[in-house]
Amino acid sequence: MKKVVLLSLLCCSLFSCNKEQVSPNGKITLTYSNENQSHSFHLTYTDAQGKHDVLNLPAIGLLTADGGGKNLELKSISDAQAIHDEYIMLTGKREQCSNDANEYTYSFKDSLDRELRMVFRLYNDGVAFRYEIPELAETTIQEELTVYRIPEGKNRWIQTYDPGYEKFFPISTTGEDKKRQWGYPALIEASENVFALISEAGIEKMHSGSYLKNENEVTDYKVTLDKNEKPVSGHWFSPWHIVIIGSLADVVESTLITDVSPENRIGDTSWIQPGSVSWIYWAYNHGSNDYQIVKKYVDLAVELSLPYILIDAEWDEMSNGGTIEDAIRYAKERNVKPLIWYNSSTAWIKEWGAPGPHQRLNKPEDREKEFAWLEQMGVAGVKIDFFAGDLQETMEYYIDLMECAVKHKLLVNFHGATIPRGWQRTYPNLMTIEAVYGAEWYNNAPILTPRAAAHNATLPFTRNVIGPMDYTPCTFSDSQHPHITSHGHELALTVLFESALQHLADRPESYLAQPEEVKNFLSNLPTTWDDTRLVSGYPAEYVVMARQKDNQWYVGGLNGTDANKTINLDWSFLEDGNYRITLFQDSGNSEEPWKIGQKEGKPTDFMKEMELLTRGGFVAVLEKL
Repeated sequence: MKKVVLLSLLCCSLFSCNKEQVSPNGKITLTYSNENQSHSFHLTYTDAQGKHDVLNLPAIGLLTADGGGKNLELKSISDAQAIHDEYIMLTGKREQCSNDANEYTYSFKDSLDRELRMVFRLYNDGVAFRYEIPELAETTIQEELTVYRIPEGKNRWIQTYDPGYEKFFPISTTGEDKKRQWGYPALIEASENVFALISEAGIEKMHSGSYLKNENEVTDYKVTLDKNEKPVSGHWFSPWHIVIIGSLADVVESTLITDVSPENRIGDTSWIQPGSVSWIYWAYNHGSNDYQIVKKYVDLAVELSLPYILIDAEWDEMSNGGTIEDAIRYAKERNVKPLIWYNSSTAWIKEWGAPGPHQRLNKPEDREKEFAWLEQMGVAGVKIDFFAGDLQETMEYYIDLMECAVKHKLLVNFHGATIPRGWQRTYPNLMTIEAVYGAEWYNNAPILTPRAAAHNATLPFTRNVIGPMDYTPCTFSDSQHPHITSHGHELALTVLFESALQHLADRPESYLAQPEEVKNFLSNLPTTWDDTRLVSGYPAEYVVMARQKDNQWYVGGLNGTDANKTINLDWSFLEDGNYRITLFQDSGNSEEPWKIGQKEGKPTDFMKEMELLTRGGFVAVLEKL
């Protein structure tokens, strides 16, 4: 009897000994504890300054409708399994992606004697974990219990939860909020120069999305599922919970969202061609029901050598000399590929005054008919708008749309939609997603005008980290409400904001009035990249990023503040040698706002620092000689 008791105590000691699991580079550690019969995990990060506390998970687990998930008891912890993955991305921060992780599986038994696994992958730039139930009888996932503890006083940039993810990321040091519901991604400054960004990835048809809620304890952000009523069975697994960890550069440059996502499911991708798009809505606060205006934007695409035009909402009501068929024909005759807009008919619908066309994609047979017609007409892609939150049936609808679009070789742009959760790897025809408080809001309310500069200097550290972002950037004139960011600031957005379809939103006459160098820049702008580097920055204050395409580096910088700012530039990421550098800066003269020049030499010789005007910016194009 004493031997049995001793063995039991030994097992308890084993699982409460705070054994550390580590990333391949040894910088990230995961520690498990079950003090007071409460299972919890702790993440730390080690750099040259020592070990830093990053994040606690004081509660874990999930509940199923059949009563499963209660009274978890840890049974085993696996040894580390090495994970290595190399893959190609058509879009995103870099083409060649490579990652390594150590995977650990924690196996629990619940009160139904059913196994629940927690699978952790410790990467060099963060941690991913998910739940797995190897043998699940048909039931529904009722509730997730995972909690992220973020102490009061820590800087954080998190948007309040909105189904369209169109909110700001203001800096805060508290979780106090009227609503206490928060959307992904969530950026936390864990300690000096150490950050953590929380999101999720790997959504399948059996999942809903989730958001964070801290209504019980202000420090405890609970993973909260959206409506999730579809029964599941067999080997079930949750989406991946993501925590990117390290310096701001580690966060911004990370591909962890796609690293954990399923690989390409569509096969041949030779037909997928990213590029820039002329876009009508911003200038007119209206859709594309006027054939003559649509022609103007086709002509703009021709003038600037843009491959695409987006024909926006209300094209089913097109008049003033032509129909949608005429507009498509006009574009194709000029070698401009048309993209066209649809209402998803799940959130903002016809009965509520939403623009159309409506109800053309909801049923599989209607969707197949519509996409076949688009393919026949030579349409290159679709923009689908106004989705109904993160509930499970909406996630299934997204995937159905992407899969049907593949059959008909259509690119996809989701608007009024959820955030990227790794689908851009699984379905490479997904070019971009809105899910951002972008430039179209100059149409809707005056609030963006005074906040745009700081907001724009925050997005590279938050929303755009997790995937493509259809902000619709680079507007030199005004929409319904004015903008007070500079020309250099606006041009820099095209480099800083990653989107495989980069929709240029300004009026044709505004673009065509710019200097030849600016027009040439827009004509030759890449929308996919070989590599991405954060040069320097801090959320809302300033940001400088560099993106590589072939033998050129495109460098964009923003001042997010209402004062002039001098920033230092670190060129250590460049190969040694001479470069031809084309520099676009603000002149400070409203009559002649540009200062454009070209030099040859080493950037370190004459570009060690940059003067940025209030809410200003710059772009530098560096070509290796």
